[in-house]
Amino acid sequence: MSTVDRTALARPLEFEYSGKTAKNRLFNAAMAEMLATWDEKDRTESGIPTEALINLYSRWAEGGWGTILTGNIQTQYLMLGNPGEMSLDPSYPFSGPRFEAFKRLARAGKSHGSLIIGQISHIGRKASAALIKEAVSASTLPMHSNNSGPNSNKKFTENVRAATKEDIETIVNGFVHAAVYLEKAGFDGVELHAAHGYLIAQFLSGATNKRTDEYGGSLQNRMRLLVEIGRGIRQNTSPGFVLGAKLNSVEFQKGGITPDEAQELCCVLQGEGLWFDFVELSGGNVEGLVSPDKVETAEKESTRNREAFFLDFAETIVPAMKQGAGEKRKTKVVLTGGIRSASGIVKALEVVDAVAMGRSATQAPSAAAQLISGEIEEVPTPAPPFDKDIGLGVVASTAQIGFISRGERPFDLADGEVAARFIEDLRKK
Repeated sequence: MSTVDRTALARPLEFEYSGKTAKNRLFNAAMAEMLATWDEKDRTESGIPTEALINLYSRWAEGGWGTILTGNIQTQYLMLGNPGEMSLDPSYPFSGPRFEAFKRLARAGKSHGSLIIGQISHIGRKASAALIKEAVSASTLPMHSNNSGPNSNKKFTENVRAATKEDIETIVNGFVHAAVYLEKAGFDGVELHAAHGYLIAQFLSGATNKRTDEYGGSLQNRMRLLVEIGRGIRQNTSPGFVLGAKLNSVEFQKGGITPDEAQELCCVLQGEGLWFDFVELSGGNVEGLVSPDKVETAEKESTRNREAFFLDFAETIVPAMKQGAGEKRKTKVVLTGGIRSASGIVKALEVVDAVAMGRSATQAPSAAAQLISGEIEEVPTPAPPFDKDIGLGVVASTAQIGFISRGERPFDLADGEVAARFIEDLRKK
């Protein structure tokens, strides 16, 4: 019988700036669904939520999650990272089939009391060469594939140009329009994807931002794009609209975001005129997705088992945010990264305000309800090589998402034989 006190998991989470309340402390983290419409000849017909997507979020809504984060919703329809991503564009009106589909998606996600947050993004230099001939980024540095996972064989466009002031204005307007669009469609809020090598992260990181104007150099300049987007959203949406950001707590490359810079950035986001309701801390970038065995930390295996990849970094960021806030830290901190057990979540909630689960939610769509009720102690760890290779894990999760969207039970990646068959199927493709 479990000795874990799960009270903390079920405690409601109030977002103090917007006033919205999530029913518990568990987030369904954003995952790549690849289920939106795709029309190679007419991109304006691409990126629309399908019945499969609506079914997927209905199923996750049944799973007891306090907050559900969608996969990427690109903010310019020509800037898709992959076929099947959802997309918006400043030219899209608040009416018509696309708008109605997003309204249905919002209703599905909220159908059992969850908050639904749209993750909005711009691909930047992560543009696929097969889809985009010219990409825009902070600087002219092209993207390189990593060694495994969803980008192992992907060829990124080599034609990357530095964003002009006009480009930056268009980018900001795209994010603001997407937020307004989603609020009108019934979403509870948006999360800006400023991690994993997407465009905002390309501006934030000194490894990819080599600009010499007001958008480059110091951290204050490198965060300017994110600040302008956040301020624009706050000025154009209602006070009750949730605003969050997904951030790298650290980048494992020379010149990338450091923990000290992440602290400073988080403190800025809870400041006057921005009032971010939450920051989600992740880590790394798609050129080098980080596995738990690659995180350099002191030996703490006996107490933590390295279940939360980035909890060490959260332990430095959260106190800094409290100090920077003066009286009280209002921006909530959400931790993402390999937490699978009730005991691991309880441990993390001693530091942060909520825990987001991604691959666990594709393995067990009702993990939130099951962990809170005590039905399960943990979501089983995937069998090798999926236990260590995050890139391959993402590929498998996308496949599991397909099963869930069809009303089927996802295959059990913790079963070694099932995992081996999946690897064999990948080799045949």
